Amino acid sequence: MSTSYSYPAVQSKLNIHDEDFKNNRAKWTPVLERFETALQDVCNEGTAASLARHQSRGQLLPRDRIALLLDQDSPFLELCSFAGFGNPDSTACANLIAGVGTVSGKICLIMSHIPTQSGGAWNEMTVLKVNRMLEIAFENDLPLISLVQSAGVFLPQQFRVFHKGGQLFHDLAIRSLHGKPSCAVVFGSSTAGGAYHPALSDYTIFVANQAQAFLGGPPLVKMATGEVIGAEELGGAEIHATRTGLADQIASDEFDAIHKTRDWVASLKSKSRRLLSEAMEPLPPRYPIEDVLSLVNPDIRKAFDMKEVVLRLVDDSRLSIFKPKYGPNMLTAWAHIMGFPVGIVANQISVINPNEAAKAAQFIRLCNQEGTPIIFLHNVTGFMVGAKAEHAGIIKVGAQLVSAVSCSQVPHISIILGASYGAGNYAMCGRSYKPHFIFTWPTGKCSVMGPDQLAGVMEQIQSAKARPKGEEVSAGAIRGQTDTFKKQVQRDAESYSTSGMLIDDGIIDPRDTRDVLGMCLEVVGGARPSEMESSRFLARM
Repeated sequence: MSTSYSYPAVQSKLNIHDEDFKNNRAKWTPVLERFETALQDVCNEGTAASLARHQSRGQLLPRDRIALLLDQDSPFLELCSFAGFGNPDSTACANLIAGVGTVSGKICLIMSHIPTQSGGAWNEMTVLKVNRMLEIAFENDLPLISLVQSAGVFLPQQFRVFHKGGQLFHDLAIRSLHGKPSCAVVFGSSTAGGAYHPALSDYTIFVANQAQAFLGGPPLVKMATGEVIGAEELGGAEIHATRTGLADQIASDEFDAIHKTRDWVASLKSKSRRLLSEAMEPLPPRYPIEDVLSLVNPDIRKAFDMKEVVLRLVDDSRLSIFKPKYGPNMLTAWAHIMGFPVGIVANQISVINPNEAAKAAQFIRLCNQEGTPIIFLHNVTGFMVGAKAEHAGIIKVGAQLVSAVSCSQVPHISIILGASYGAGNYAMCGRSYKPHFIFTWPTGKCSVMGPDQLAGVMEQIQSAKARPKGEEVSAGAIRGQTDTFKKQVQRDAESYSTSGMLIDDGIIDPRDTRDVLGMCLEVVGGARPSEMESSRFLARM
């Protein structure tokens, strides 16, 4: 397949011998070391004793199950790995491994319980993560594979889990209504409400002498009815294969279950895989992705040239820049990433001025006319304030940009490189604007505004509240409260905190950005844009 790009190649201006660039790279070392340590923590599947106990029963570990399920050499884009990170009420990875990969030639979303942690029980972050995975699978038309082995609700959190956990069953039923296939592979216990997981899936595979499903396990049955019965006799694989009909297939062991799952996927008429013939054969960027560590200072207060970052993400470093001389502090451009056509909206400086907002809104509408996915690259502290910006209509044009993002029907993928604050986060398609995917660099920060600004505003509010009451204002006391508040804001805005709260779909190494975008673009190939009413009208500002 021949490769032909009509966009012009753009020359990088990076001088790799510049001292600032060398210093930037050195400053990334502790940042990436912390990231690798945190990644190891979230990939933990349990204590040595629990892992040994699990494997002594002849059972595979969750990550091994996923690895065997995937096609050979298929990448696996793990999602929301940091869910629950730093939360004492959660477990590593929120007790659920999830992501997208290729199975039998089709892109699927795979979820696996982690039975070696708290028996695979669902805590609050587990159900929030599950709900996000169902959203991704539905939106991108992906077959759903669930590797089930869970003790059900983590009872100490029953109130927080119960009300949010029911969405899984609702969403599984809606998937079937829309013809989006799902398969539950039951490796062990599927207890209480969790028994509805296989029951509401389109296809089920139970592992013989190992899989069990019941609304009430033996202890509950004894307490409620006085009946004494074993787990296998109550709801084992054989019972569900011969008497209830819940098991569509019985696997002799876990390897056979994985083989049968791959057969099921192979039988599907896939609507989710983006055909490679629809994309051009990609050429790598002309400049190495590792350069981003020289270009971007980990201190997000330091400015950097976003165009230089983009040149290391797009095919052959070719860009067609839209309105290069108008609103130059917002980069809007067409390019290809891994052969897929994309529109790029990226902050050149950290504030959005009226001209930048108007230009970006027009560009988004143009992308919708052609059905082109949009990549948003965040480094934004918000919209410009002050008399000049207000009189230039920043409220009006800012609202136009937010409206354009909200009404856009093409897939959106967001990457938070630096700051993503306030209404700037909204304008750049933050979490509440439902991007198909959103990831954060380890240095990314997301908050209503920067910690310094927020603390300053709070200090003024505290002082103003005290004056009308005639109270004596202690500058030291107020400053102490402000400093405490500022530290809390700094912690909350950190990538590890926001990712722990599922504000994004994961933290990524900056050097993996192009690969992650390429995988996401393949996935969103199943999410065809619907016709947008406004696309019938002029897209101009």
